[in-house]
Amino acid sequence: MPEYKTKQKEMLIECLDSNKNIHMTAADISEHLKAKGHHLGMSTVYRQLDKLVAAGLVRKYIIDENSSACYQFIGESGECSEHFHLKCNVCGELFHTDCSFMKKIAEHMKENHDFEVDLSKTLLYGTCSKCRNKH
Repeated sequence: MPEYKTKQKEMLIECLDSNKNIHMTAADISEHLKAKGHHLGMSTVYRQLDKLVAAGLVRKYIIDENSSACYQFIGESGECSEHFHLKCNVCGELFHTDCSFMKKIAEHMKENHDFEVDLSKTLLYGTCSKCRNKH
């Protein structure tokens, strides 16, 4: 059965694509869409997000059992799966680290600790330079 492009799906993709450096919850997405004059029910938001995750266009992050799931647009290229992620505790911005040192950490974990890091789910928390410089 072919997948049809719906207006709701296109709105969610646009929202996530324009905020790809932020992990957004379903509630964040709903608020963003409402601010733009689009009112989608939460069940529609969740249903569309589930379809986008299943299609590989959106990544779903579950940080812990007490927090809402977060979503991030990765597009058809599937980018964003081979590196560590850094998230600012203050502004919430998400940074992608494509540096050789972080890759060496993953290699070290596998070779020396027999533990393979799932780079699609790595998330390190801290404070970005913009937020540090504000204080």
